[in-house]
Amino acid sequence: MKITLLTVGKTDIDWVRKGMDIYISRLRHYIPFSINEIPELKNVSSLDREQIRTKEGELILKAVRPSDSVILLDEHGKEYTSMEWAKVLEKHISGSGRDIVFVTGGAYGFSRQVYDRSDGMVSLSRMTFSHQMVRAIFTEQLYRAFTIMRGEPYHHE
Repeated sequence: MKITLLTVGKTDIDWVRKGMDIYISRLRHYIPFSINEIPELKNVSSLDREQIRTKEGELILKAVRPSDSVILLDEHGKEYTSMEWAKVLEKHISGSGRDIVFVTGGAYGFSRQVYDRSDGMVSLSRMTFSHQMVRAIFTEQLYRAFTIMRGEPYHHE
């Protein structure tokens, strides 16, 4: 089993990339983890938001396998405390055995087809973060969840 973070667009802010790299290297002690960056669409000025969501959605759906468990990082998803998140993740890992693909969409969110394909949604906060920052925040929270599952001293409750 492995976990992938699927993103629309590259991580091009240096301090975000450095933060992600710290937690990615730590995560790999617990589980195979990778990031799959789908290139941003080019020449979209003539497209409306729905067309952009649809085109990005097609790229997202091509990047996931039928056997993957797809979890969207979405503002309408369920919010968890870090302790709750660790329990949910542990249950998913021990129960399904399926690879998990967490997906961050583009600036306008997900297409209906991506929502229909998803197996769930998680919200990192009721606040809005840039799509770049979400990547660093999510990798840290994923790492935190694994330390909680293992009873390691990273998280203080």
